[in-house]
Amino acid sequence: MKRGFTLIELLVVIAVVGLLSGLLVPNFMAARQRARDGQRKSDLRQIQKALELYRQDPASPVFPAALPACNSPLTNTVNGTTITYMSKVPCDPLNTVTKYYYSADNTTLTYTLSACLENTADADGVVCPGGITCTNKCYTVNEP
Repeated sequence: MKRGFTLIELLVVIAVVGLLSGLLVPNFMAARQRARDGQRKSDLRQIQKALELYRQDPASPVFPAALPACNSPLTNTVNGTTITYMSKVPCDPLNTVTKYYYSADNTTLTYTLSACLENTADADGVVCPGGITCTNKCYTVNEP
């Protein structure tokens, strides 16, 4: 008596494995999107804290005109002394060259920080502020 698998048994196993992988891969991709969105939100809150420290410094009672490039420090030089508020400004987790959207109004002492979200079902997603083009919604942090 020969032992082995028939062609039908092999096809059934391949079909089941294909079906399971077809169901699991999209869930895995969505989990990665949610993780990157969580990183974006955390990054914006960290930048927000650094900007508040920057503004509360008596030597510079306004916000910086622009965020530094990715992985560069957020600093201010006053009377020859450089003060570091953030050692590395984070980049978008999907694109290490793109920095987050930032606009400041030093007349009203307000600012807006935004990041494009990947997950369309994110409860924190809002319509993007003017001038920002995203595929989905944005996560936005304003001056508290």
